[in-house]
Amino acid sequence: MAAASVAGPAANVFPFRDVRAAPDPVLEAGPVAHGPLPVPLVLDNGSFQARAGWACPGPDPGPEPRLQFRAVCARGRGGARGGAGPQVGNALGSLEPLRWMLRSPFDRNVPVNLELQELLLDYSFQHLGVSSQGCVDHPIVLTEAVCNPLYSRQMMSELLFECYGIPKVAYGIDSLFSFYHNKPKNLTSSGLIISSGYQCTHILPILEGRLDAKNCKRINLGGSQAAGYLQRLLQLKYPGHLAAITLSRMEEILHEHSYIAEDYVEELQKWRCPDYYENNVHKMQLPFSSKLLGSTLTSEEKQERRQQQLRRLQELNARRREEKLQLDQERLDRLLYVQELLEDGHMDQFHKALIELNMDSPEELQSYIQKLSSAVEQAKQKILQAEVNLEVDVVDSKPETPDLEQLEPSLEDVESINDFEPLFSEETPEVEKPVTTVQPVFNLAAYHQLFVGTERIRAPEIIFQPSLIGEEQAGIAETLQYILDRYPKDVQEMLVQNVFLTGGNMMYPGMKVRIEKELLEMRPFQSSFQVQLASNPVLDAWYGARDWALDHLEDSEVWITRKEYEEKGGEYFKEHCASNIYVPIRLPKQASRSSEAPASGKGSGASGGGAGE
Repeated sequence: MAAASVAGPAANVFPFRDVRAAPDPVLEAGPVAHGPLPVPLVLDNGSFQARAGWACPGPDPGPEPRLQFRAVCARGRGGARGGAGPQVGNALGSLEPLRWMLRSPFDRNVPVNLELQELLLDYSFQHLGVSSQGCVDHPIVLTEAVCNPLYSRQMMSELLFECYGIPKVAYGIDSLFSFYHNKPKNLTSSGLIISSGYQCTHILPILEGRLDAKNCKRINLGGSQAAGYLQRLLQLKYPGHLAAITLSRMEEILHEHSYIAEDYVEELQKWRCPDYYENNVHKMQLPFSSKLLGSTLTSEEKQERRQQQLRRLQELNARRREEKLQLDQERLDRLLYVQELLEDGHMDQFHKALIELNMDSPEELQSYIQKLSSAVEQAKQKILQAEVNLEVDVVDSKPETPDLEQLEPSLEDVESINDFEPLFSEETPEVEKPVTTVQPVFNLAAYHQLFVGTERIRAPEIIFQPSLIGEEQAGIAETLQYILDRYPKDVQEMLVQNVFLTGGNMMYPGMKVRIEKELLEMRPFQSSFQVQLASNPVLDAWYGARDWALDHLEDSEVWITRKEYEEKGGEYFKEHCASNIYVPIRLPKQASRSSEAPASGKGSGASGGGAGE
């Protein structure tokens, strides 16, 4: 990649980093995985990134999750990347060459493809160094979606208990774990959680430390839709760089160069000022090569390249001639065989053969035989002459003029070799001309720059204004107002005192200020509210799940054991401060056949009487 400084002034010029993920090492199971009690495994099963690690007891619970990787898989082909097995997460390296092969177990933020989910779990357990043979002998804390469908939880429990043989599992919501991690210990709190991730944005009311599931709302927009919108904007703006404007680069722009405008319309008015635009536009430098092919080759190299191209063309034409000769020879042999039938007196077979050949008379047959014989002889002569010509080219080292009249090239040869006419005029060697460097008529670096101006605020704005991308949904502010209106005034006042922001899509600069502005507009005059951003919006869900696992390690009221799974089914789970609300499946009672029979008889009798009247 050329340096950004070649573009002239380096102000606001940022090269794409195009980070390539490094394969995860396989960790050994050290003292972390041993002790009187099995150490819990904490899995934050996100639709963008999966995070896995140990919940280590002790004063120092350990560093951040040992494993972080993209939640995607690609099934390799034979010979590709050293084998035909599926590749997962960071083992894929760069995602763009494999974008068309990538598969995710998620539909939005709900895991639905358990075969791919099993690949992610295999990858996690293998790289974390799970040492138990034939099973995963550790309790597992697993995050799930808000109001996760029972069928999805049932399949996940079946996978964990039946495939991996885990002793027990606990399910929780990632944003509630983040809330749990950031609030003071032993404090029952209420508040509003705004959680925005890769696929969805949720607004969750918390009353006395428990989720009010009836009033939860989801917006089907997140970082994925913002990246796709930004890609469409820049591809329309720069149609000459369609292939270079990839989703990975759009995610890089979102993560490092985008921000949330406090007032979207007012911010757009600022961008109309040329000075403001020049000072705030980010020029993203695409990779390019400043070397032109024509300026790096000497005359000898050009001559050698032309000779190689000519040789390849001659070989190609010779191969075509041989194939055509073979076909003509086979057809000629067939016609000669039919002619022999006529000469031998087999008239019936001869007439049948003529009909198959779509011919009417022996004279027409004789005419075709003469034409084909002439064509076959000419093709053989051309092939022999071409072979002699190639031998002469190889043996002769002096630049003598070849006898062109004897070659009699075909029309296709002449058309193919028109570009190489200088090779056939070597009787007078020319004086070598000095190599001149071709200077571009424009700045190549500037041509390969993407000017990201208002796109910096337009892409992340979609979670506040989904209509920008044609979505008929309410934004965060409208949804927040709708949820608050469902509560009495005193409960509203309590909820807005703790508005908690978490999730990777909440990390834009200016997000907290924008939420405060929206709350200021919707709340009564001189009322108070407080907005808090998670200390680490991306990893706090895993930290909270780890803290929760350590606090409830011996609490049987929150873990689902294998015995309970077998008795109550895969959809069953136990509620706790960071979980969903358990709603058991209620199947309608079917009436017995004996009670259905009299009812149907009465109905038929009544209808029959009505018809008789």
